[in-house]
Amino acid sequence: MSVVIPVYNPGKYIDPCIDSLLGQTLPAEEFEVVFVDDGSTDDTPERLDKLAAQHPHFRVIHIPNSGWPGKPRNIGVAEARGEYVQFLDQDDHLGTDALRRLYDMGHRNGSDIVIGKVASNFRGVPHGVFRTNREKCTLQNAPLFDSLTPHKMFRTEFLREHGIAYPEGKRRLEDQLYMMKAYFPAQVVSILGTYTCYHYSKRDDGKNAGSAKLVPAGYYGNLREVLEVVVASTEPGPLRDRVLRRFYRVEMLGRLSEPAVLKYDDDYLREMVEAVRPLALEFMGDSVHNGLGPMLRMRSTLLRENNAQGLVRLAGLASSVKGAVRLENVAWEADGRIALTLAVRLVHGEQRLPLKLLRRDERLYVHPDITSRFLPDGALLEITDDLGGFKAELALRDRDKAVEWPCPATFKARVEMLDEEDGTCEIVQRGTGRLASEGGRKGRGSLPRGFWDAWVTVRGLGLVRRVRLGADREEHVDDQCFPALLSSPARPVIPYFTDTHSNLTLDVARRGKKVVPYLEGRPVLRMPGRSPQLRLDLFTTGSTAPAMVEVVLSKPSDAAAGPAASEALETSVVHSFSCALRPAQGRAHLAVPRQVEGAPAGTWQLGVRLDGDKDRPLPLCTADVDGNGRIRLDDSLAAPDPGLLRKITAQRRRAKLRAAARAVAGPVVRRLPSAGRKKVRRFAAKLLG
Repeated sequence: MSVVIPVYNPGKYIDPCIDSLLGQTLPAEEFEVVFVDDGSTDDTPERLDKLAAQHPHFRVIHIPNSGWPGKPRNIGVAEARGEYVQFLDQDDHLGTDALRRLYDMGHRNGSDIVIGKVASNFRGVPHGVFRTNREKCTLQNAPLFDSLTPHKMFRTEFLREHGIAYPEGKRRLEDQLYMMKAYFPAQVVSILGTYTCYHYSKRDDGKNAGSAKLVPAGYYGNLREVLEVVVASTEPGPLRDRVLRRFYRVEMLGRLSEPAVLKYDDDYLREMVEAVRPLALEFMGDSVHNGLGPMLRMRSTLLRENNAQGLVRLAGLASSVKGAVRLENVAWEADGRIALTLAVRLVHGEQRLPLKLLRRDERLYVHPDITSRFLPDGALLEITDDLGGFKAELALRDRDKAVEWPCPATFKARVEMLDEEDGTCEIVQRGTGRLASEGGRKGRGSLPRGFWDAWVTVRGLGLVRRVRLGADREEHVDDQCFPALLSSPARPVIPYFTDTHSNLTLDVARRGKKVVPYLEGRPVLRMPGRSPQLRLDLFTTGSTAPAMVEVVLSKPSDAAAGPAASEALETSVVHSFSCALRPAQGRAHLAVPRQVEGAPAGTWQLGVRLDGDKDRPLPLCTADVDGNGRIRLDDSLAAPDPGLLRKITAQRRRAKLRAAARAVAGPVVRRLPSAGRKKVRRFAAKLLG
């Protein structure tokens, strides 16, 4: 494999790029790095030459300055020795396992193009493209046109055979032109959606590539070339319309939408409309126009009519439209996911009023209060056939690294009446979603340590709005958000609501929150039996690994003083010892020994450290210790209800039976052929649970 990187005066911003290449899991002898230095005038040429001297799989090609990345990329492809070429920009970086995973997927499928999942902390990302892995797809059956950046892996001979090359020199939309020329002849495209391969990184000097101001005439002259490729490569019909609609929606109407158009002065607005409108009239016929969402159709109509001020007024209205999410319920599930019940809608204005619709004769229209400024008198914008465009999606996003993962969610859009008499109504999407911090056998792995914010994307009327959830929630939800210990080895996952905006976030593996503050005041139950056990309100699953924790005996008066007395509590500990924390029917059980050697006699506060040996323990109950170190826990602690006790007893009985079966039958089963072992294990699973 060859990694091609155009370089021009990157300074320190190339450091993460270089580090990510040196840290790849793919062996160095299986890939090369080709830096094409485009006439840098800083110390980059000398630095890259030194790097190449130290690492045999690094090469540097020096060329006179061409002023744009197209020529360096073409030279890199021409000089590439690898089966595949991966494009990388100087101020971006790759995931550690990116090259290995991309190559494995491309090699097993004979892919012409492999698209790796991307993350960005400053530019939009087409998350829908990466919702799942796709081993083999094409432009016909996948939304590839939503991903038009070149930072992908291409089969080298595929590029050469089809003469796919960058236009050279300064120009705009060269990436879109390159990708459309590549997508149409590609026989196999693969998408790696379960690992973040490529990271776009925002420079603190604001000089990322592509950040220059758009000149309308040149920009849309270049877009014409892209549209001509689409028309030349397709027959009239649904595929051509879908691809053209993407460019109409993003590159054309998107530049005449909020928030950008609201910042244009009159001269620049006129320039934009004069540049966009001819392309709309020439390429975007009625079949493209009619497939847009309602608000985009209105925008398209205004553009066709050359109504620039109407576009500004419509953008003003659309900018006031926001997504709104009410969190109605939260519950930990047995598999360690958090189930959410949500109600999602579009609202507008400072008062966040429902986005009103009008129902007449079983047909739905945008309420004339909203559209009267844009439509002829008495005209209505019908959306009856657009109800399928109302959708909602749930995701978790890493606050620091901007990696985003979709979460399973199901919503149903319903028409809910606001006023039966005049037919005023709104669309509300009600449904459920699940937040998962732990990975499964298929799909992404477990979330790395960090703050993971919950986001909802709301779609409707051709608008897309992203919103955090949690600030608007039912009262009982707070009590249902409590910490968990998950996975093996066990790690804490703490759902909480942020201090400033009260939005839902998961702290995975104690990124910054502590478990104890979120357990204080929650119930502690005493389990009956000869061996004392305390049931903590700390969620676990059957796959949560047991953990050893430190239990402390301290003076009751200091322990009862709460968080402010942490220093006093630290000095008042009279004894500590280790105990096992084990999962049992959805909670953590602390097994307290009946006798502890060296424990001083007296009445003490018993607590457990869940956040490390330097953090304050969680107070659990009082405990009497006699002269022989025997411990008696507080008799006033509540006991579990009988139903829960029966479940726990049955669970323990099954665990003992499974252990006995493994001890007796294990040696015999291991000698069976593979098919026989599978049958026996399936039978045992049905019998013993």
